[in-house]
Amino acid sequence: MADDALDAARADPKGLIRESFRIDGITLGECRTIFLDWALSLPDGVAPAEAMRAVLDLYAPDGAGGRRDHPMVTVLSEGLAAAARAPVRRGGRAGRFAQ
Repeated sequence: MADDALDAARADPKGLIRESFRIDGITLGECRTIFLDWALSLPDGVAPAEAMRAVLDLYAPDGAGGRRDHPMVTVLSEGLAAAARAPVRRGGRAGRFAQ
């Protein structure tokens, strides 16, 4: 159990994601605002994608009483999808001029 507490402490240091799941009627926009604050509060050395997976597993596991349709799940899923896309570096001439 102590390992779970440590994981939660590193993945959600301020408890922002946990609290977002407790707010009745929270909107997608409010979840995005909370997500930004959460992302900025991650400790050094914690990969955002790993933290997103951890908080999804902690606070919205599959079949957890309908939590998968919560707006924060949408925001976290969008974040994971964006993190999965490899960044494209455009250096040299291609980076300075449109093709």
